[in-house]
Amino acid sequence: MGHLGAFFMLLGALGALAEICVIPEMDNQLVEKLGQHLLPWMDQLSLEHLNPSLYVGLRLSSMQAGTKEDLYLHSLKLDYQQCLLGSTSRNDNNGCQTKPSMGQLALYLLALRANCEFVGSRKGDRLVSQLKWFLEDEKRAIGHNHKGHPHTSYYQYGLSILALCVHQKRVHDSVVGKLLYAVEHDHHLHQGHLSVDTVAMAGLALTCLERFNFNPDLRQRITLAIQTSKEKILKAQTPEGYFGNVYSTPLALQLLMTSPMPRMGLGIACLKARTALLAILKDGAFQNALMISQLLPVLNHKTYMDLIFPDCQAPRVMLASTLENPSPAHVSEMISVTLKVSSVLPPYQQAISVLAGSSLKDVLEKAHELGGFTYGTQASLSGPYLTTVMGKAVGDREFWQLLRAPDTPLQQGIADYRPQDGETIELRLVSW
Repeated sequence: MGHLGAFFMLLGALGALAEICVIPEMDNQLVEKLGQHLLPWMDQLSLEHLNPSLYVGLRLSSMQAGTKEDLYLHSLKLDYQQCLLGSTSRNDNNGCQTKPSMGQLALYLLALRANCEFVGSRKGDRLVSQLKWFLEDEKRAIGHNHKGHPHTSYYQYGLSILALCVHQKRVHDSVVGKLLYAVEHDHHLHQGHLSVDTVAMAGLALTCLERFNFNPDLRQRITLAIQTSKEKILKAQTPEGYFGNVYSTPLALQLLMTSPMPRMGLGIACLKARTALLAILKDGAFQNALMISQLLPVLNHKTYMDLIFPDCQAPRVMLASTLENPSPAHVSEMISVTLKVSSVLPPYQQAISVLAGSSLKDVLEKAHELGGFTYGTQASLSGPYLTTVMGKAVGDREFWQLLRAPDTPLQQGIADYRPQDGETIELRLVSW
């Protein structure tokens, strides 16, 4: 068995020293307030706003939204099945402006499993076949020599394998092999830096495959890749305690919580992450719905692995809606944000006045209203992202990076980041 054999013997020898990742309970009011952030999102029932991750996060949390939760799942089923199954033609959108992406379909399958449903019907089988077709298409894009890239991302690739796995649907070795290669050669998981949430999602997918032993010929590689993913995440911990950044930390914790590790310091690293998250929760900085939906299970000591055998009878506390009315003084306060684009000719720079508390997306919209500035966005699992600025579209392996002057990359997207008075925000086209 060579090096792999030695690795597994070492794991056995160190078994007694294995540590676990445990997140102590947080204040119930803080957790409930976090859950309440999802309630307004669950009122948005149009297809473009539906996000199956919200449902999954609530079902794996200690809280529930009652009839609102039921209506949300009903809307997901209606819209997703209409758009994905209403026609046998891949080019017919059946009245849907945009068909759900591979990642959205995968999240929808997770949502069904969170409700203790298996995709066993004819419609369910068609959804499974469509997701497998997506994966085969991505596999071809990556290529037999692994020189290519997925049309979407390795995050969605891993998410899709996870969704099929929790429904106990086997994925071909050749598809799994592409994900294994990406973990083993981590430059495939970089976008200028290690993408912690991508590594975490890959690790979760592989953990599920390991538990079912769906790919026995790859078992040794899968086990080693899971350990590799965890090690990469631990090495990416910042001095503040985040794994990568605050938004990738919940998914990273989900992977670290799945099983013990023969590594000293795992428990301390998780406690440090918990302390960092607690501080950010107290500041109310967690606003992104996708990230909240990934954090709520962690705070309930659960992970996506619990979707393998979900407990749909577990008691959950009813969330109460809250209406927070800012004071008139805050409503009327204006701030000035300078918007800068140096990646176009001629360069653009303009001071924009907006209400205090406005998002960066509000700043962009105000700049557009004033004239001389244009931009375009596209929806994604974690919120809208920029596709064009001043008529310049992103090319292959390019993206519009958001920076706070002089050169600090923003960790939040345009819908979540709220600039402060006097800040300069630069939109910079970069390659990776």
